[in-house]
Amino acid sequence: MCGIAGYLNLNREPAQQEILEKMVSQLVHRGPDGSGNFVDSEVAIGHRRLAILDLSELASQPMVSANGRWVLSYNGEIYNFRELRKDLENLGAVFKSLSDTEVVLNALIYWGDEAFCRFNGMFALALWDRKEHELTLARDRYGIKPLYYTRDENRIVFGSEIKALLAHPNVQAELNRQGLLEYLTFQNFFEDRTLFKNISILSAGSVLKVSPGKSTRIFKYWDFNFTEPENPAKYEEYEEELYRLFKQAVRRQEVSDVPIGSYLSGGIDTGSITAIASQDIPGLPTFTVGFDVSTASAMEQGFDERPAAEHMSYLFQTEQYEMVLKSGDMERVLPDVVWHLEEPRVGQCYPNFYAAKLAKGFCTVVLSGTGGDEIFGGYPWRYYKPNGPVDFDQFIDGYYTYWQRLIPNKQIKEVFSPIWNDVSDVWTRDLFRDVFPSSGSSRGRPEDFVNECLYFESKTFLHGLLAVEDRLSMAHGLESRVPFLDNDLVDFATKLPMMCKLRENGPSIRIDENDLKRKALERDFHQKNGKPLLRDAMMRHLPKSVADAPKQGFSAPDASWFRREGEEYIRSAFLESDARIYSYLDKDAVTGLISEHLSGAQNRRLLIWSFTYLETWIETFLDL
Repeated sequence: MCGIAGYLNLNREPAQQEILEKMVSQLVHRGPDGSGNFVDSEVAIGHRRLAILDLSELASQPMVSANGRWVLSYNGEIYNFRELRKDLENLGAVFKSLSDTEVVLNALIYWGDEAFCRFNGMFALALWDRKEHELTLARDRYGIKPLYYTRDENRIVFGSEIKALLAHPNVQAELNRQGLLEYLTFQNFFEDRTLFKNISILSAGSVLKVSPGKSTRIFKYWDFNFTEPENPAKYEEYEEELYRLFKQAVRRQEVSDVPIGSYLSGGIDTGSITAIASQDIPGLPTFTVGFDVSTASAMEQGFDERPAAEHMSYLFQTEQYEMVLKSGDMERVLPDVVWHLEEPRVGQCYPNFYAAKLAKGFCTVVLSGTGGDEIFGGYPWRYYKPNGPVDFDQFIDGYYTYWQRLIPNKQIKEVFSPIWNDVSDVWTRDLFRDVFPSSGSSRGRPEDFVNECLYFESKTFLHGLLAVEDRLSMAHGLESRVPFLDNDLVDFATKLPMMCKLRENGPSIRIDENDLKRKALERDFHQKNGKPLLRDAMMRHLPKSVADAPKQGFSAPDASWFRREGEEYIRSAFLESDARIYSYLDKDAVTGLISEHLSGAQNRRLLIWSFTYLETWIETFLDL
């Protein structure tokens, strides 16, 4: 696990060591164990190292091939590297280290772009071909590891984090106004856009190739494909195969030369990981972040999962460590969260920062449950199943309405009135539609539309969760691993029949403008409806109270805190002052939305979080 950065001068101007060093210096937190730089003619490639496998200097980066032609800077872990190494040795490859980095380098040399399909793990990498003067940038299947870039006619600049790009003298921080509209509609970015103008994120499962005098070429080597099997097996057979693959996935990701632990939220995903990992790692350190719910609403009382986590820690004999967050902890940590996360993503993510800080005190690698909901059907109340026959465009219209998480279309123009001329040509419905690769299922059955929803969430919501997972763990020099995104497990999950994803099809959800009615339906769907196969497969380890428990996200009771202890902070920041966001958003419209929350008329906790994040973001990156 590490951080990478660099640039290629497309005009063949010689690269400068000083510029590269400034870029790499912004990534020290990602790699506190060492650094390396490679500068040759028009290219500069740097690396910060967090030593996990083969702690010797033989595994240092950038790594140069034996013949001197290839140079690799790589961030990630390839869990099947030992099997790949054997295959490569049979082809004549010679290794001098025990690292997965050298396996990645030789795999790219011997197999070319085909190697990306063979890697089972997480990675973002830069490969320089000194003979062809070609730079290759690539990310893993799911986008677990980030990779940002910006390009103009003279250069391409890249890095694990945007702050590394901003250290280059030709890259400036500027708000992407169209990106702001996308974020305040969906609380996310769906493709390669970021909140920084002219800075993109390389899409998951993609490769970018560029060389002086040639155009940039980007292609995708893998994508999700949720489909219904034509001849499904028996449920019990799927259950046994899931259990086998899940154990295999967890054990693959236990490989480490440094201490390893696991998050333990109290839910089924981290509970399942802990159940397996604790069999192999006696006294496995586990980490739980709870919340002070003494002033929370009745609906938010369940946000504190410490009792369930403590029970599982007792069952699995782990070394349990806990932290309790309270109102005010968001304000205290927000500047650090914004600096490290850079671009806002899904949900109120500051609890993740505290969780990673807690874990880093006891280990260097931590196992996380991210991905379990997206691939196994953990959000049944969010899947749009029409009441009657609809075509794909009608499905998109209904599903799009649901995913306007922050500001609905009817209020966008009012909120964005100060900059409306700059964003009026952005059609967020088209951004939403473009996520889907085709015209949809030819059959149009309810299960086909659920699979479309699973595809959408895996491409967008999961990608946002992974951005948070990476950035807020690496802020502390902690490597976070996600066993649910093992290749074999994902390939299995995407081909499951609907009976394995939803316990019952249940009543069809028609998106309704009546918010209370929709939320009542959502609560009904919380009850045992999602990911039945995982629940049943892990019943042999987990207590029934956990295996059958309603889905609970990792969220603080901020809806209540914003109305009580945190109200003065919110009023001071937005209602009683000229906040920075009012250079882009209409003050009356914003304060009206916030006031609806403070009065109890609406729950706008996610929107208030987004406003506070954006305010701090402007101060951090634009007020320089």
